[in-house]
Amino acid sequence: MKTWSRLLIGIALVAALLTFTAYTEPASAQGEIKVGAVQPITGRFAFAGVHINAGLEDALAMANEEGGIGGKKIKYIMEDGTYNTDVAVAAFKRIMTRDNPIIMYGESTGLGKAMASEIKDRYKILYSSTSFSGELADPAGNPYVFVPGPTYGDMFGILLKYIAKEKPGANVAFFYSDTEFGKDPVPYGREMCKKLGLNLVSEEVAKVGAVDIASQVLNLKRQKAEYVIFQGFVLSPVAEIIKQAKDYGLKTKFMGTHWGTHKMLLDKLGPLAEGYMGVMPYSFWWEEDRPIIKKIRAWNEKHHPDVKYRPTSYMQGFFTGQVFVEALKAADKTGDLTGGGLVKALQAIKNADSGGMMCQNYSVIGNKIPYGRVFKANVSKGIFEPVSGCMEIN
Repeated sequence: MKTWSRLLIGIALVAALLTFTAYTEPASAQGEIKVGAVQPITGRFAFAGVHINAGLEDALAMANEEGGIGGKKIKYIMEDGTYNTDVAVAAFKRIMTRDNPIIMYGESTGLGKAMASEIKDRYKILYSSTSFSGELADPAGNPYVFVPGPTYGDMFGILLKYIAKEKPGANVAFFYSDTEFGKDPVPYGREMCKKLGLNLVSEEVAKVGAVDIASQVLNLKRQKAEYVIFQGFVLSPVAEIIKQAKDYGLKTKFMGTHWGTHKMLLDKLGPLAEGYMGVMPYSFWWEEDRPIIKKIRAWNEKHHPDVKYRPTSYMQGFFTGQVFVEALKAADKTGDLTGGGLVKALQAIKNADSGGMMCQNYSVIGNKIPYGRVFKANVSKGIFEPVSGCMEIN
């Protein structure tokens, strides 16, 4: 009788252990890989957020259609962060608790910085986002985080190198928003101006969507700024600044980083876009000679037949998905589908072919992919055209 009781207890313990193991086992080991995301689907950057989300989702769905990760399908889980850090943090933690993904994507610089310590010490997952923050790309401080392109500082560096070549010793001004997004590359930009022999004559700050920017524009005139680099704005108040500068007779050349180099801005500026330049790490929808753009166009024609155009925000999300898939495939081959395994796989990416999404085959250097081209607005066509080759800042 005692033997029978011991046997029953043993069976019960084994069953409990198996149940616990099944519950805690990573989803990737069960034939499904979960990728979570907090996207700015509503809020002040929703016009970009819906396209970022679509790009990332399409890249992962495309990978699934092509066989997944060693036969395992990727499950994409998304919640709206509204471009509000408190809302986004809550959504991030909710996804982690409920779904336990091994990769997360975030909606902003603010969210990345708010979650940085927990990503490193608690969650230990691969993380990327809409942000090109230099702080987030630091492998020592944020080993699980990568920037899917050049940092904002790198973008400043590319533009400043272009300026220094075009007009040595030029008067340069920075015009940025009073946000983490806006302030991020400014210290590096100051250093680069000194290094390149450029005169940083002014730093102007405004709120996103500001209406009254007359004093800042007048200061640009007083300081005789010949080039102005925007940072931390997507649309407003860029058009207003350029219009007032023209009204005051400024001959300034205006430039933007990734989030300020898109067709929506050209459409809003109209003739004011003449001479506007920006830096872009990815290909545009109209660069149909690139294999990945052909593939994206065919995919959208099949799966999103009503879509006739995809903006740069879509390309950012799509390329991030490409890198996720590259890292997942490498980690899967080593049998280490964990955050740590993904970081090792990410750091090992060298000379990878993005199908022309990047301006050259890309390598992950540190925790970033530091390549970009300078583009100039073609007002008559309503598009950006390259005026530089592929540039690297490291």
